[in-house]
Amino acid sequence: MKVLKKQIAALAFAIIGVSATAQQMDSKSENLLNSLKNTIGGYEKLAEKKDVQFNYVYDNFEKGKDVSVERYIFDKEHSYGSYSTHQIHVLPKKEGKVVQSLVNNTPSVTLDGKTISDKQAVGTAGFLRKVNIFWFTMMYKLHDPGTVYKHIGTEEMEGIIYDKVSLTYDNGITKKTNDEYILYFNPITHLVDAFFFNIVDFGIKKPILKMTLEYQNIDGVYIATTRKSYAPNKDGVYEIGGVYSSSQIKFNNGFSLEDLK
Repeated sequence: MKVLKKQIAALAFAIIGVSATAQQMDSKSENLLNSLKNTIGGYEKLAEKKDVQFNYVYDNFEKGKDVSVERYIFDKEHSYGSYSTHQIHVLPKKEGKVVQSLVNNTPSVTLDGKTISDKQAVGTAGFLRKVNIFWFTMMYKLHDPGTVYKHIGTEEMEGIIYDKVSLTYDNGITKKTNDEYILYFNPITHLVDAFFFNIVDFGIKKPILKMTLEYQNIDGVYIATTRKSYAPNKDGVYEIGGVYSSSQIKFNNGFSLEDLK
């Protein structure tokens, strides 16, 4: 869980956590980001869907998997997850149905309908509720203020020549060494097919971790329904570490806050 927290917290902070400053970018990066926004729409387009429900499988292969039904209300980003399988991050030593909720920024968790007050379990619930909705909405947040973009050339990957854009943030604001994310923009679809990133706080100083994204257009909205994570082994060969998939996505369910508790 500690590794996951460092990875996701660093990424989330870089993209949406420094909203006090203006966005910085060169003209090439701006064109790529605008093309992405024109393709998928901004966060406003996603927010028009009001809410969403989908099945989510977080599969780390031999380490196990977490399987949940996710619900989000986009306004103020309320989040809910009902876990039928929880072998990795969600009460892995317990059996039964686990429900996590983050409504009005207040986390809660139940096991078979009984409230769990354990501080670690509640803290994990609050963290994962933020992480899961972040991953679902990530590509709609790239225009948030506070980010710094720089076009760093092109690279061929699997027969496609990608534009590469470095994403960093101002360490004068964060008071820490910058993490870096390298976004790979597909010249045909204008989507981000992959990104590399580092985790300075975890001793990974160069952006060598990799995430690939596969999209579906659902009700006019592009969603990265399959994400795959990779890391290099001691010989520098990339090995897959997990597959994270979303299915049966349905927007505009009319959820109230009570439906997410």
